[in-house]
Amino acid sequence: MPVTGAQLVLPEAGVYEVIADVQGSIGWAAGVGNAIIDAQVFDVTAGAAIPLSARRIILFTDQGATATTGIQANASAAALYQVAGPTTIRVEGSWRTDVGTTFQKVVWATNFRFKKVAD
Repeated sequence: MPVTGAQLVLPEAGVYEVIADVQGSIGWAAGVGNAIIDAQVFDVTAGAAIPLSARRIILFTDQGATATTGIQANASAAALYQVAGPTTIRVEGSWRTDVGTTFQKVVWATNFRFKKVAD
């Protein structure tokens, strides 16, 4: 799922260092097993994930939970990425819960940037 506001255009051909600092948040009210939130940088132009950009933001199990609770966590990803011309990239988030019910699952980018490192 695309992260709102986390989309950039690499302006020309070259090699870029792409950096994404992301946060995730999730809530739950009963026993939960393997609640996971991931993020990655996605090349919209090519329709593919940028290699080595995927990060796990949250992975937890709380089988003893009896009241509503939540967690927030951060992750950073940096990858070198070569493009042949102007390219749109974005941060995407995903989540899943193997056991139990979760709610208010959110992924957002706090800092999404690039730097051209080679032609």
